Amino acid sequence: MKTIGLLGGMSWESSAGYYKVINEGVKESLGGLHSAKIVMYSVDFDQIEKLQHKGDWNGTSDILCAAAKNVERAGADFLLICTNTMYKVAPQIQESITIPLIHIADATAETLIKMGVKTVGLLGTAFTMEQDFYKSRLKEKHGLSVLIPEKSDRTIVHNVIYKELCLGRALTSSKAEYLRIIDALAEQGAEAVILGCTEIGMLIKQEDTHIRLLDTTYEHARKAVDLAI
Repeated sequence: MKTIGLLGGMSWESSAGYYKVINEGVKESLGGLHSAKIVMYSVDFDQIEKLQHKGDWNGTSDILCAAAKNVERAGADFLLICTNTMYKVAPQIQESITIPLIHIADATAETLIKMGVKTVGLLGTAFTMEQDFYKSRLKEKHGLSVLIPEKSDRTIVHNVIYKELCLGRALTSSKAEYLRIIDALAEQGAEAVILGCTEIGMLIKQEDTHIRLLDTTYEHARKAVDLAI
């Protein structure tokens, strides 16, 4: 079994989900008392969040590149960043290490393609929804059409992530807003919706809507299991 490298803490709430899904996947695949071989480096998210909102992406890259090197030195065979937003600096992180960086958008797109989905809605932080680093990968590498919410709804999605979900709070009122926004994306033609922030799965589950949801935490973690075994 290969050793999975995890770069977590962004936030720790979703990183805990990675640990759970990966170990459940290994147990399901191998049975018995098997569990995953994992090396995790968990950063202080407060520092990362402040740099994100200041637009200091070089600062975030410096922190994560140093952490990624530590994960590699600890024996990981490949690396996952346990967040969607920080794949904005994925090229810099990949350049800083020699082990492969497994992109969260690729893992999710593979499932969408198997489903036959062509047009997908995207929820996430404002950085993920509005900037090009994530959408362009889905479009150019995987041929998907990507829809995002209107501006006011993007603000709602972003604020719920940082002010509630990253603090471990899942409010009924926010869930209702997210479901409304998901319905709006479906009305625009989305055949499925990517929960493109690793905390959103804490708030929205597949049973909450008839629209197909792709939880990026789950898709990314299951890809890690496949690679490890």
